[in-house]
Amino acid sequence: MTTASLTPASRGWSPSQRYVRSLWLLTTRDLKVRYSTSFLGYFWSVLEPLVMAGIYWFVFTQIIRRDVGTEPYIVFLLCGLLPWMWFNGALSDATRAFTREAKLIRSTTIPRTIWVARLVLSKGIEFVFSIPVLVLFAIATGAALHWQAVLFLPAILLQSALTLGIGLIIAPLVVFFRDLERAVRLVLRFLFYASPIVYGLHDLEHLGLDMFAALNPLAGIISLYRAAFFPEQLDWFAVAISAGMSVVLLVVGVLLFRGSIRTVLKEI
Repeated sequence: MTTASLTPASRGWSPSQRYVRSLWLLTTRDLKVRYSTSFLGYFWSVLEPLVMAGIYWFVFTQIIRRDVGTEPYIVFLLCGLLPWMWFNGALSDATRAFTREAKLIRSTTIPRTIWVARLVLSKGIEFVFSIPVLVLFAIATGAALHWQAVLFLPAILLQSALTLGIGLIIAPLVVFFRDLERAVRLVLRFLFYASPIVYGLHDLEHLGLDMFAALNPLAGIISLYRAAFFPEQLDWFAVAISAGMSVVLLVVGVLLFRGSIRTVLKEI
C-alpha cells in the first residue's frame, strides 16, 4: 500500500483522511482474512465469549461458593469479560505487530502506528459484534437496563486509548526484546485476576483493597460498562484513574513509538 497505489481521488485527501482510510482498509482486511476460512465466520465473535462466559459462570456459581458480584451473575460477568477479551486480544497481537508482516511494513509509506491501531480497531469491532450476547442474557435473566448505558461510549473511547497506548509501547519493544512476548502473556494472565472481572471493586472493600484495585486502569473502564445494568458498580474515583492513565499511556506510547520506529525498521 504505497503512495503510487493511491487513486486519483485519494491523492487530494489530507494526511489524516489517508490515515483513516488506510486504517480501515487494513482492519477490514484483517477481519476478512480471520473469518474467510472459518465456517462459522462472524459467529465466532459471539461463540467465543459465550463459551468463556459459560465456563466462568459454571465454575463460580455451580462449583465454587460465590459471594462476589451481583445477580444476575452471568450479566455481571459478561460486562467485564467482553471488554477484557478485546484488551487481551489486542495486546497479545501487538506483540507480533512488526514481526508478522515485516516485509509489508518496510515497503509501505503509511504511518507505522497503523499496524498497532488496526489491531485495536479490529478487536474493538469484534467486541461490538459480541454485545448481542450480553443483550440476550440480560433479556433472558430480566436484568434491568439503566440510563447509565450511555456510559458505554466513553468506556469504549477510554479502552481504545488505553489499549492503543500500551500496544504502541509493547510493539516496538518486542522487536528488541523477543522474550517480552512471553512476558506479556504472563502479565495478561495475572492481570485478568487482578482486574474486577469475576468480582467487583466493592467486593474488595472488606479487605481494604478497593482503593488499591482502583489504580488498575481497567477497573474504572469496567465499572462504566457494568453501570448499564448495575449502577451501584460505578466508581467515579476508579474512572478518573482510568481516564488519567489512559491519556498518559497513550502519550507515552506515541512518543516511545516515534522515537524507536527507525531502529525498529532496521531490526525487522
